[in-house]
Amino acid sequence: MAPIASIEYFRVPPRWLFVKITDSLGHTGWGEASLEGHTQAVEGCLDAYRERYVGMDADEIEHIWQTTWRLGFYRGGPVFMSALAGIDIALWDLKARKLNVPLYQLLGGKVRNKLKVYAWIGGDRPDDVAAQASARKAQGFTTIKMNATSDLGWLDSPSALLPAVERLRAVKALGMDAGIDFHGRVHKPMAKQLAFALVPHSPLFIEEPLLSEHIGGIAAIAAQTTIPIALGERLHSRWDVRPFLEAGAVDILQPDIAHVGGVSELRRIAAMAEAYDVAVAPHCPLGPIALAACVQTMAATSNFAIQEMSLGIHYNVGGADLTSYIRNPEVWNVREGYIELMEGVGLGIEVDEREVREKAVGAEAWVSLGFGLGGPGGEVREW
Repeated sequence: MAPIASIEYFRVPPRWLFVKITDSLGHTGWGEASLEGHTQAVEGCLDAYRERYVGMDADEIEHIWQTTWRLGFYRGGPVFMSALAGIDIALWDLKARKLNVPLYQLLGGKVRNKLKVYAWIGGDRPDDVAAQASARKAQGFTTIKMNATSDLGWLDSPSALLPAVERLRAVKALGMDAGIDFHGRVHKPMAKQLAFALVPHSPLFIEEPLLSEHIGGIAAIAAQTTIPIALGERLHSRWDVRPFLEAGAVDILQPDIAHVGGVSELRRIAAMAEAYDVAVAPHCPLGPIALAACVQTMAATSNFAIQEMSLGIHYNVGGADLTSYIRNPEVWNVREGYIELMEGVGLGIEVDEREVREKAVGAEAWVSLGFGLGGPGGEVREW
């Protein structure tokens, strides 16, 4: 037994929140609690958790997880679950490092030696996708994801959807696969039309065809199209996921390890999805700690399909990228659409603590501007 001695967090560019846990024997682990656009809320939650968990046994990961979930009365949601994720990931990393094994060994061992990955192109207002897809292909990717559209009205002109089809055709012409992210910004009257228009061009999946609160509408679109439906980044626990599985509304589940309470809950969500023959493709447009935790968990997950990477994503500005804050960035090298499973202990990455502490000084919280008052009448539109 080694009690938790300290819980620290670090806000770092471009928009990430890292967590470090140290036990009384000096063992350490790193986690990530990034919640895009809501950093201060998660930090406040971590302050409260720190008061509760310092002194508890660092080995009792599940007990700490259940304590967080069950003793607070209010539970779930993006803020609570992101803060819990930072702690949970750090505890798994600490334990695996203490035992001198990769984290996946604590999950039953690996079922694969490499993982298929994809990268983003196009930005929030997708453009110039052929050139960007070619650049990704040169990096070693065979699959990309891009937003289907810029902002749309509830009922827009059908002509507003035509560029989405042309962008998909341009990427497919390069011999690449493409996931098309509706991003919840396409409302029901337009989403049905867009899904129909994309069918002849075989996207790998369409993501968040509607916002996740519209489960009935998503189920209806799923019944109308042959394209696989992907979603899950705005679902924060197995209880959130369950109705989508029961409704047959999802083919590819995309939980975000930094928003679902970490390794512990991602593992459970994946097992639940397997019972419905649903694949898992974790959402992760975040930092290297979150991605490493995904890789370790998916290495031991049979129904894993593909992993999102934030390498060069349009949010990574100001000099920080997926290769920042770690001393072994080569783990993110992509070859023929795959990354190799890391061989190191714990998460398999070596966090550069000096860089983390330096960049955390004075770091501002990232704020999403979305599309602002993007509608023609000055109305707010979905980001």
